[in-house]
Amino acid sequence: MILGRGHIKRLSIGMLPFADAASKELPLPQLLRLALFQVSVGMATVMLLGTLNRVMIVELSVPAMIVAFMIALPVLIAPFRALLGFRSDTHRSAIGWKRVPYLWFGTLWQMGGLAVMPFALLVLSGDTVHDVPFAGEVLAALAFLMTGLGMHMTQTAGLALAADRATDETRPRVVALLYVMFLAGAAVSALVVGWLLRDFTAIKLVQVVQGTAVVTVLLNVVALWKQEKVRPMSAAERAEPRPRFADAWADFAQGGDAGRLLAVVFLGTMAFNMQDVLLEPYGGEILGLSVSATTLLTALWACGALVGFGFAARWLADGLSPYRMASRGILIGITAFSCVVFAAPMGSPMLFFVGATGIGLGGGLFSVATLTAAMTMPAGGLAGRGLALGAWGAAQATAAGLSIALGGLIRDAVNALALSGALGDALNQPATGYSMVYHLEIALLFGTLVVLGPLVRTSFLHTTHNTLDSGKIGLADFPT
Repeated sequence: MILGRGHIKRLSIGMLPFADAASKELPLPQLLRLALFQVSVGMATVMLLGTLNRVMIVELSVPAMIVAFMIALPVLIAPFRALLGFRSDTHRSAIGWKRVPYLWFGTLWQMGGLAVMPFALLVLSGDTVHDVPFAGEVLAALAFLMTGLGMHMTQTAGLALAADRATDETRPRVVALLYVMFLAGAAVSALVVGWLLRDFTAIKLVQVVQGTAVVTVLLNVVALWKQEKVRPMSAAERAEPRPRFADAWADFAQGGDAGRLLAVVFLGTMAFNMQDVLLEPYGGEILGLSVSATTLLTALWACGALVGFGFAARWLADGLSPYRMASRGILIGITAFSCVVFAAPMGSPMLFFVGATGIGLGGGLFSVATLTAAMTMPAGGLAGRGLALGAWGAAQATAAGLSIALGGLIRDAVNALALSGALGDALNQPATGYSMVYHLEIALLFGTLVVLGPLVRTSFLHTTHNTLDSGKIGLADFPT
């Protein structure tokens, strides 16, 4: 049988990963183009949580406590993602756009923050002469805030736009593709940035960070181009009152297991994220790794999270309770942090890299599991899936910001005591502060298991509706 050109084209497209996420309303070329906004967010995440924190602490000699607070600033904006999504849902414009304005202005904020960030960091490090008190701290804080606001605005509006264009059947797989693109963007950009900064200089730092800002604009403009249909609105439609949050939140708060789930999310996120500002400096200061070598940690973390995503798809398809899957992620995290702790006394970079990969795997499983639990939690009345996901994102983001700030504070305080000799000769070494943070994270993971226990028991008593279709993971509206 001779295949025609049309058959060959359909066959080749059908063999592509996530080809089943496409639909008539959102063809595969447009879907892949739209997913580019996730690549830009992944790039910014690598810069904030990976490369820049190591550069500030090791190369620029900025105290870890200040670095931790700087990196925590954009994360603390994340609880407002629910508000940003709600505003884009109800945005009123004469031409009918809802998502594109938020995508565009989010891109501008993200680009602006990255454009001024390297200069702010050089001022913060003391390499420049000026008479303005706290100029470096203020400029760096503004740069991180701008970048964080842009990331959250871009990602929230982009996910909402993808959900708008996808059908009910393909929406879970569309958002799954977007999550994978985020991780892929983080992994690839970590490799590229690490290669570019293999011989670190201040000028090269400026070039790399500002180049990332330019690439951000290019990717996001290509992503949003002609993605949202124009639906003109009349003056009367634009003047209609918008719905309120208050009644819906009160309805959600009455859900039986909602409070305990949010506590699990908060504690678990604290445990997995306290090392965000310390892992790369730990590799550089304690294990003697180069900038390019420690930047690989972000790629390993992303690869671990991708593997966790695959495991989650299979386990959820087999009917595993999301609470039991969360417990598996926690146990993997405990093992991973133990590997990181033992890497210093054993002088083993390989054990350190294994631990970093395990942190990504365990954290990915935990995030997917708790999100799935939030999506499938019974909610009646005004409390719908969007409110549950907003509460999940608020708990996760608040915990992430707080844990990052505490991680740097605890490391500096413990190291000051250890290096002064107050803790004894055995602990008089720079690895003591890092080790204290990692041990605290292990303790928090055990505490998360204790809080999670009742939910694991009750999961046997209730039938959980899977969001899976034909064995494919369904993470609709995943707020990565």
